This record gives sequence, C-alpha cells and structure tokens, in this order.
Amino acid sequence: MLLALDLNDARPLHEQVASSIRRAIAEGSYAPGDRLPPARDLAQALGINANTVLRALRDLRDEGLLEFRRGRGVSVAGRADGRAQLVARVRELLEEAGKLGYGRDDLIAMLKELS
Repeated sequence: MLLALDLNDARPLHEQVASSIRRAIAEGSYAPGDRLPPARDLAQALGINANTVLRALRDLRDEGLLEFRRGRGVSVAGRADGRAQLVARVRELLEEAGKLGYGRDDLIAMLKELS
C-alpha cells in the first residue's frame, strides 16, 4: 500500500492516514478480507508515530471499514465494498469542496438541485 501524507494539509495526520486507507480500499488496492500491514510498519513508512496510525485505524473500524482480530491484525471488513466505499467517496468530496471554498450545506444544495 502506498500512502502519502501532505504536510501542507491542515487536516490532522490521523485523518490524512484514514483518508489514504479509505482511498486505497475504494480503488481496489485492498479487497474485503485483505490484511493491512501492521500499524508500526505503516507508521515507520510514513515517518509518524504509531499511535497516530492506530487512531486512524480505529476511526476506520468505527466506520465499519476495517475489522480488528486479535492475533490476526487488521483486515478490510467484508461489507467494505458498499456503503463504506460510498462514505469514503463522500468524505473525499467534502474535502475537495472545502478546498474550493464550499461547505457541507453548499453540497447538500447541489445534490438537491440534481434530484
């Protein structure tokens, strides 16, 4: 998995890590059931603290995207392909909209115009 962090991004590092993992799953780099590298390995590769990576992984677990299994590590949840991928794409849309000066309410208004 090739993750990259943008040090110029105002978002906290754990959010950037979570976003990168979401994107990798959404793009098919990881399929349901696939194991992710250990948090220590990810942290070392990114040059950040392992607790930062663990926080991102916990956030993704809480979203239903990842499963933690004692003794087996972290894997992509079996239901990660449906709603979780859509949520990941919506988060990316919100991030992109924020960079362009649009907020959540602006996006909701745009969606209502389309329906």
